Amino acid sequence: MTSGKGLGKGLSALIEVEEEPLVRGIRLRDIDPNPNQPRREFDPVALSELEESIRQNGVITPITVRRAGERYVIIAGERRWRAARAAGLNEIPAYVLDTDEDESFRLALVENLQRQDLNPIEEAMGYRKLISDLGLSQEAASEKVGRSRPYITNSLRLLTLPEPVREMLASGALTAGHGRALAALDEKKANEAAKAVIEGDLSVRETEKLVKRLLEGKDKQEPKKDDTLLLYVRDLERRLASTTGHRIAIKHGKKKGKLTIEYYGNEDLERICDALSRIENNK
Repeated sequence: MTSGKGLGKGLSALIEVEEEPLVRGIRLRDIDPNPNQPRREFDPVALSELEESIRQNGVITPITVRRAGERYVIIAGERRWRAARAAGLNEIPAYVLDTDEDESFRLALVENLQRQDLNPIEEAMGYRKLISDLGLSQEAASEKVGRSRPYITNSLRLLTLPEPVREMLASGALTAGHGRALAALDEKKANEAAKAVIEGDLSVRETEKLVKRLLEGKDKQEPKKDDTLLLYVRDLERRLASTTGHRIAIKHGKKKGKLTIEYYGNEDLERICDALSRIENNK
């Protein structure tokens, strides 16, 4: 299995096989969606249009699956599978690959990136899963998906944004460029600025200028004697957030402090615990 192949190639180019896998018809009821599918949102209008196309022409492009015991799990083509079920088909053409769950997730992520099917938050969550679940560094993750390390770092920063702002990114109300600019602000300012960006229909450049003004205004109110320490703590928060993909808050006192890691759900918490365990084991 090749781990360093990335974007700009078809899915078949990401896998080393002795010969082109044969297309076979598989019963739809024997196929399960991928629980680790990077894509969370499916446009109902586009799905309905695909369903009608399949009714008229059938499934032209086979989906890609892997074996899971007596069943199959989708690697690529969940939209086609959903639309085929809605269209009343019994079978769907599919390539069957001999691959494990981790590699299947990587292939699914790359396939979605190639098609530009992921919103910025789905993309960032995909990178975080590669890093946390597979224990990869950002550099190794970048090699696996064919993105630069700075690109992945900037993408992970979007996950440090407050939930309302992340929802704006997921819905398309804000772009990834807007999100990267807003990530420099604290939670309250980020929420307020995001609303102002949408209401004013601000460009990314205009958003960057807005964020700069907000930061400069905030800095003027900071106690002068604590400027150096404050800047260090804020920089440390940003670096930890960029590395983990989670919002980090550090309260630093003279005798003690507190570090808070924001997470969403049990699965997110387990990833954090696994990451901490790996750090402990590597000592």
